[in-house]
Amino acid sequence: MKIKTSGKVFIIILIIGSIFCAKIFWWDKRPKAAKASTDIGHLALPDAPEASLKGNATLLTIPTGGESVNGGTKIRWEVMAWNAQFALMYANGGPLTTKGSLMDQANLQVEIARQDDCNKSIADIVKFAQDYKNNPNAPGVFATYMGDGMPSFFAGLVKELAPLGPEFQPIAFYAMGKSNGEDKLMGPAAWKKDPKEALGKTVSCVLRDGDMNILLKWAGDNNLKVNPDEKTYDKDAINLIAADDFLQACNKYITDQKETRKVMKNGKKTNEDITVGVDAVATWTPGDVNLAKQKGGLVSIASTKEYASQMPAMTITIKKFAYDHRTDMENLIMALGQAGDQVRSFNEAKKFASEVSAKVYNEQTADYWLTYYNGTNEKDMLGQPVTLGGSMAFNIQDAANMFGLGKDGVDRYKIVYGTFGDILSKMYPEYMATYPQYQKVVDKSFLQSVISNHPELLTGEAIKMTYTNEITTAVSSKSYQIQFETGSAVIKPESYTELDEIMKSSVVAEGLKVGVYGHTDNVGNANANQKLSEERANSVKSYLISKGLATNRIEAKGMGQAKPIADNKSAEGKAKNRRVEIVLGQ
Repeated sequence: MKIKTSGKVFIIILIIGSIFCAKIFWWDKRPKAAKASTDIGHLALPDAPEASLKGNATLLTIPTGGESVNGGTKIRWEVMAWNAQFALMYANGGPLTTKGSLMDQANLQVEIARQDDCNKSIADIVKFAQDYKNNPNAPGVFATYMGDGMPSFFAGLVKELAPLGPEFQPIAFYAMGKSNGEDKLMGPAAWKKDPKEALGKTVSCVLRDGDMNILLKWAGDNNLKVNPDEKTYDKDAINLIAADDFLQACNKYITDQKETRKVMKNGKKTNEDITVGVDAVATWTPGDVNLAKQKGGLVSIASTKEYASQMPAMTITIKKFAYDHRTDMENLIMALGQAGDQVRSFNEAKKFASEVSAKVYNEQTADYWLTYYNGTNEKDMLGQPVTLGGSMAFNIQDAANMFGLGKDGVDRYKIVYGTFGDILSKMYPEYMATYPQYQKVVDKSFLQSVISNHPELLTGEAIKMTYTNEITTAVSSKSYQIQFETGSAVIKPESYTELDEIMKSSVVAEGLKVGVYGHTDNVGNANANQKLSEERANSVKSYLISKGLATNRIEAKGMGQAKPIADNKSAEGKAKNRRVEIVLGQ
């Protein structure tokens, strides 16, 4: 059958229209950021100390244009004033996506908004989910939080969003960077020499927050109790002083605020009152800077420099929005990964990210944010040396390592999530009796797709940890009663759970070397006990290596019967002396 001329014209128009629609809705939106960004750069030698790119690398052109109007997917991204987000600042080019930026090339229009109140950002995500259910064209809402605090955030969010159905549950999908020292427990120098000096003292912090978790990790590794009730005082524990935000936590120390509390004795509250001040603070930049410059007297006891996997900058949104915009999500991850390599490798890119940070946070100058992104050693108001700041942007390799998609297969974030979820649910069952399972709230599929389809983005090297040959300074020390076969270095299966806890603690504290020291009682020959203690320490070392710890991270030694912690005259004392001591140090 012959087609009339008018019919031919109609078919031609239909074909052209189909090609145009395919271009607009598929070709233009496909993941393509890697190729586009290479075209606009120029070769340069990486000049940043932490450079992830090597040799002649591509320094991308810094976007200097005005606001982008690309017609792409709109996202409002709520962030705290936190340097771990430098990759986002660079990728977006400003508080609003700028022309020529990586986000612009990814066909996204992102508004970055400062929101230090986590409860408010959680409420905004709930409202977004409600709006999106009624209107699929509603702009997306993302929020970035401290990774170790996510169990409590997710516990509240999952409950709030449950009525909307499983599609509208929250998911964490990417980590763009991490705190690398700026989040810390600051206390008297005496605490570093002897952690037991912290007993009976107070720490000001935001309760159930990431910075408080640094205190909890340090206390747990040193076998110290923490009193969870901020209204009482326990001389045999570390006591908490509640603050509304991380800056107020410091101000309570700076202004020497006092509180009257009921005394606890033998686990029970008495009618006795005591007045306490603030002895230490858990905070992050600019809180640590304010504390040092306005009062001083405290040093870094433990920080995310040592607990290197504890605090990734974890971003969340609603599952349905993410799945409805899968191409956008992958393009966004590629943009952030490239931005991480740029910030890590080129001082010019890092400086640009600090300029955007100053605009987004509307506080301090670009030089301020750059200084404390890098981290610095300064003298406080009393002339005492103190370490301030420190963050790190992630590239795709770093993100892969955080989520267990790297070469060693260790899912660092799963360990962080479970570790602090368990601690907080135990301390505060009235607030968080349970928390959502990791696999239900962490979605790796977007990152996995980027890794599989864009190997060119994996050329940037991951952050490398360096360890001393021998531990000279201990951050924490804790003894474990690992059970071995009699007179042997064969570990009994009932001790595997305890060894797995050591493994998890070591992963969170990835910035520290792990010391495994075997001890015996004084029964038998001293030389034989020395040999047995060495073999048992090496058995524990082998177990930890089998679980993914790097060999050069572990120092195994046998101490024999030379360092008892109890009297060998009693069976109970001998049992305490047969131990494996785990030291996290430098």
